[in-house]
Amino acid sequence: MSEQLTLPAEARDRAGKGASRALRRDGRVPAVVYGEKKEPLSIHVEEKLLTKMLHTGHFMNSVVMIDFKGKAHRTLPKAVDFHPVSSRPIHVDFLRIGEHTKVNVAVPMKFDNEEDSPGLKRGGVLNVVVHELEIVCDAAHIPNEIHISLEGLEIGDSIHIGQVKLPDGVVPANQDEDFTVATIVAPSAMKAEEEEAAPAGEVPTVEGEEGEGEAPAEGGSEEGGE
Repeated sequence: MSEQLTLPAEARDRAGKGASRALRRDGRVPAVVYGEKKEPLSIHVEEKLLTKMLHTGHFMNSVVMIDFKGKAHRTLPKAVDFHPVSSRPIHVDFLRIGEHTKVNVAVPMKFDNEEDSPGLKRGGVLNVVVHELEIVCDAAHIPNEIHISLEGLEIGDSIHIGQVKLPDGVVPANQDEDFTVATIVAPSAMKAEEEEAAPAGEVPTVEGEEGEGEAPAEGGSEEGGE
């Protein structure tokens, strides 16, 4: 289950680009908390702590408790804006949620038991089609990762979402199709060997090769010569 994070926040007294730039110079990141039919909260948080949380790799699918004026607001990060040059966070949107709200989040896929895949042992390559799975689940039980076993898979085998065992209470956001999650494909070297082994009869022959006379010279014409 995804861990719960706590992020202290302070009120933003002024709005506008100038005020936001001043906050960033002081090591703060402007943010907003919205949702649940309540007034939005204009806040700012510490950049260092926010960056540390972002580096966990699962910030966007973790419940974040915003500690504001002695009250905890249960939220889910919805968007983080980054500076185009420095890649520093410059704004965050948080969505208020209830303790057991059904939420839609993207969770990383983790593939296990590679050593038990005959196809991978023969030199096959794991081609991951879906790196993050969009799921719907209880906000109190968001998984950190979705684990998928590669045991027994051969070259040419595919894994579809219907074959993936999801944690209790977790369903794919897209339930309309049994989409492909990953495949085991042949490496390029193996494909090259198969092409070399193709029947010689597949090589095209030049017209007139078996009859009398010779094939036209390169760049020549088949017409004329009478």
